[in-house]
Amino acid sequence: MNPFNKRTAWRIGAVSLLLAFLASPLAWFVAREKAEESTVSLAIEESQRLLGHFGAIALSGPDAAAHANDAAKTLTGGLFDIAEIYDGQGQKMAEEMTAEGLHLEGILIHHARPTYTATSYESLKLPDGRWVLRVFVPLRIGDTPQSEITGYFEGVRVVPEWQRQQMLDSALSAALMVGFASLLCGAAIYPVVVRLSADNERKAREVLDSHISMMEALGRAIAKRDSDTGVHNYRVAWIAARIAEKLGFRGTSMQSLIIGSFLHDVGKIGIPDAILLKPGKLDDAEFAIMKTHVSQGEEIVTGIGWLDGANDVVSGHHEKWNGAGYPRSLKADEIPLAARIFAVADVFDALCSKRPYKEPMGFDAAMAILEKDTGSHFDPGVMAVFRPMARDIFDQLAGCSEEFASQLLEDQVRHHFGI
Repeated sequence: MNPFNKRTAWRIGAVSLLLAFLASPLAWFVAREKAEESTVSLAIEESQRLLGHFGAIALSGPDAAAHANDAAKTLTGGLFDIAEIYDGQGQKMAEEMTAEGLHLEGILIHHARPTYTATSYESLKLPDGRWVLRVFVPLRIGDTPQSEITGYFEGVRVVPEWQRQQMLDSALSAALMVGFASLLCGAAIYPVVVRLSADNERKAREVLDSHISMMEALGRAIAKRDSDTGVHNYRVAWIAARIAEKLGFRGTSMQSLIIGSFLHDVGKIGIPDAILLKPGKLDDAEFAIMKTHVSQGEEIVTGIGWLDGANDVVSGHHEKWNGAGYPRSLKADEIPLAARIFAVADVFDALCSKRPYKEPMGFDAAMAILEKDTGSHFDPGVMAVFRPMARDIFDQLAGCSEEFASQLLEDQVRHHFGI
C-alpha cells in the first residue's frame, strides 16, 4: 500500500470510528427512549380502556366512587403497582396499590391536586436500582383536547427486570447496528476515495507536465534567438533553487522561483535581432531597447495563472541591492527575495560560463567579483547562504553540457513539483 493509501485508510478509519463512537451512544439513548415511550403509551392506552370499561371516565352519578374503585383494583397488580383516580376537581376518589407499591408510596414525591391538561410521564431511577414509570392521564369524555376534563388517573409501574433487560437489549442492538454501519460505510467509501484521488492525482500530473512542457518550450524559443541562453537557463534555475532550499523555500514559492529563473529572459523574444545578436557593445539607444525585455517579459508571464508566480524574478532580476538597477530602481527588501536569490545565481553562472565573447572565469575570480559587489548589487543575506555552497556548485557545473544541466534541473523540478 502506497503512503497516500495508508494515510487515506487511517483517516477514513479514524473518522468511521469517531462516527461509531458518537452515533452508537446516541442510537442507544434514542432506542431506549423509544422503548420507554412505547411501554408508557401501551400502559396509558390500556388504562384508558379499562377505565372506560368500568365507567370510571365520566366519574359522575351515585356509583362513580364504586366504578373508580373497581377500575383502580383492576389496574393494580397488572399494569401498575399504584393506581389513583381523581375527580374533575382533583379530589382523590380511589387508590389501590400492591405491596411493592405500598413501599414506593413512601419514596415518591407527592404533588398537590392535579390540574394538568395533557398526558405525560416520568421515568425515575430509585436508589436501590429499580426503574419506575409514573404516568399522568387527564380523563375526558370526548377524544379531542378541547373536551372537558372529568377526572385524572395516575399510575406508577415498577418496570420488571425482564422488561428492563429487553428494552436495554433492544437499545444495545440499535447502537451496535449504527456503529457497525458507520464502520461498514467507511470500508465502502475507502476504495472510492482512493480511486477518485488517484484520478485527480493523474490529472493534476498531466496538467503539471503540460505546464512544464510549456515552460521548456518558451525556454527553447528564447534559446533559438539567443545562443547564450539555452544552457544558462537550466544552470541558473538549478543554482537559484539550491540557494532557495537553504532559505526555506518550499511548495509554491519554490516552484515560482524555478519557473521565473528559467524564464527570466523570456522578454528577449521581443528584442530585435540587430540588438539581441549584436556582437559588439550596445550604444545607449540600443541598451535602452534591450532593457525593455524586462517589461516585455512581465507582459508575457502576467495573467497566465501558473506563470504569475514567475513575475517576481522576471520583473526584478536586474534590480540591485543599492537601488541602482532597473526598471524600477528598487532597493534592499523592496526587491522580491526570489529576484535577489536569482541575481546571485545569474551573475555567478555568467562569470563562470564560456560565452562567445569571453572565456569562463575561475572560481576565485568569480567569487571575488561577487564579494566586491555584495551590499551594492547583491543581498548580503543571500550571499551569506550562497558562499558555503559556491565551490560545490562550481565543481558540478564546470564544463557541463546542456544535457547534464537539463538533467540537474529536471531532478529539482521532479522534487519540488511532486512529479
